[in-house]
Amino acid sequence: MEVTEYPPFQLNKPRFDQSSFNGRLRHFLDIIDPRTLLTTSKQLEDAVSLLHDYKNGHVADGITSKQLWEAQKIKQAILHPDTGEKIFMPFRMSGFVPFGSFIVVGMLLPNPSMRQVVFWQWLNQSHNACVNFANRNASKPTPIKRFVLGYVGAVTTAVSIAVGLNVLIKRASAFSQTTKLLIQRFVPFPAVATASTCNVLLMRNSELTEGIEVLDKHNNVIGTSQVAAKKALKETAVTRMFLPAPILLIPPAIMSFLEKRRFLIRNPRLHLPINSVVCTLAFGLALPVAIALFPQISEIKREQLEPSLKAATSEDVLYYNKGL
Repeated sequence: MEVTEYPPFQLNKPRFDQSSFNGRLRHFLDIIDPRTLLTTSKQLEDAVSLLHDYKNGHVADGITSKQLWEAQKIKQAILHPDTGEKIFMPFRMSGFVPFGSFIVVGMLLPNPSMRQVVFWQWLNQSHNACVNFANRNASKPTPIKRFVLGYVGAVTTAVSIAVGLNVLIKRASAFSQTTKLLIQRFVPFPAVATASTCNVLLMRNSELTEGIEVLDKHNNVIGTSQVAAKKALKETAVTRMFLPAPILLIPPAIMSFLEKRRFLIRNPRLHLPINSVVCTLAFGLALPVAIALFPQISEIKREQLEPSLKAATSEDVLYYNKGL
């Protein structure tokens, strides 16, 4: 069982094959495992210490690949890969679903008031901005003003689109009241998808001018690349655009169907708990799928990079941290 489930350990390498979507999906299911939120400081210290001993060739007898992979899972879930600092729990990828599900439920409440629309969109983009910042590529420092710009831009975009669409729907005379209420349920998706993409582009825009670090296969820094930064930003933007789709489209469709069922008509109090469960399940399934679209440690061919980087190494393939 050790051989099939836990291959020979490789430090700073994923346990699963990152060249396939299935391998990346299994990898990120590990990274976002909410059970890592329960890890104590002592367990984290032990995990980091074990990996440090392995790196220096001082692993005690009896330590298995399973223990080493589990230690690396804990470290990757809690510590930022560039800074080595602990990520605040609500902003870890493993905390995205547990801490973000209630926000999704709030955005998908039926027949919201304008005040509710503004509040939930603001709260969602506040959470997204913090998650983006906490999981950014940190090989280069990000100015606080860049974070503020991304945050303000995302909130403004989300609220403007959501409020604007709600106003248009309410004023539309071509739709019945029932149809308007149904359409309103899908308004959060374009607002969140557009705002989340703007959030990433605004917050990490400085990477396009400053570049991000490019590494060789031994994790040695070769230099900084604007080409790699552009590729990283594009991949992250696509991920952020895709992520809200299942979360904000599937629950409204399911709830619209269930609300016509007799059991929910007779028991309206069940609407909120059922809606919460549906939203949480959709969120939990969508997150690993979205972030598995591209590898976090991505490859780039040497021939695609700037002349100075081409001259700095003879390796054909180099690597960079895309961020999440």
